[in-house]
Amino acid sequence: MIENQSDNINNEENDDSNQDNAPEDKSSTQNSTNENDELTSQKTEEINTEELKNTISNNDARLEQLEKEHETLKNQYVRISADFDNFRKRQSRDQDDLKIQLVSKTLTAILPIVDNFERARQQLKPESEEAQALHRSYQGLYKQLVEVLKQQGVSPMRVVGQQFDPNLHEAVLREPSDEFEEDFIIEELQRGYHLDGKVLRHALVKVSMGPGKQNSQQEVEKDTVEGDVDSEVITSEDV
Repeated sequence: MIENQSDNINNEENDDSNQDNAPEDKSSTQNSTNENDELTSQKTEEINTEELKNTISNNDARLEQLEKEHETLKNQYVRISADFDNFRKRQSRDQDDLKIQLVSKTLTAILPIVDNFERARQQLKPESEEAQALHRSYQGLYKQLVEVLKQQGVSPMRVVGQQFDPNLHEAVLREPSDEFEEDFIIEELQRGYHLDGKVLRHALVKVSMGPGKQNSQQEVEKDTVEGDVDSEVITSEDV
């Protein structure tokens, strides 16, 4: 009986010691688990941070590439827009030039008719009543023709007394003049016309050589004649 009681006491002490050691084992296991969790969490955070950095780097590279593509497309658009604008302006200018050429060609063909009307007006001097009626009718047609030309932008040049300009005038004759200085227009032989500020037809004109040119020429001819006479006299004396 005494032995049994001692055995029971020993067993109870062993159980108490086991119970005392059990919390320590559980605490160490929990600490180990927490450390593992912290390591795992740290590694996960590092991996996530690395992935985030890679993602940001890739996004930055993609953004830079898109910006370059955008700049390239923008430059292409600007260039194409400028080319189209230049093409539109060139087409408009070509159309205007073609229109002016067609109008100029048509009006140039009509101008000789206007010249004939003016010559007839200067030459005809109606005396009878019937001739005067015909002259008034002719003058009405001439005014209508001039008005049509004016509506198309045609205007006559006024050249007499103006300085000769090869861009506007064509010199047909040159002669001395005491009234006009050299290179000034004395007379209009055929009227010139403008079309919207541009030359439609050059004016045919007579240009002054200036005063004294005729006298100088006569003196040269006189000196030549006197020289010939003197040479004849000398020859006769020698004979």
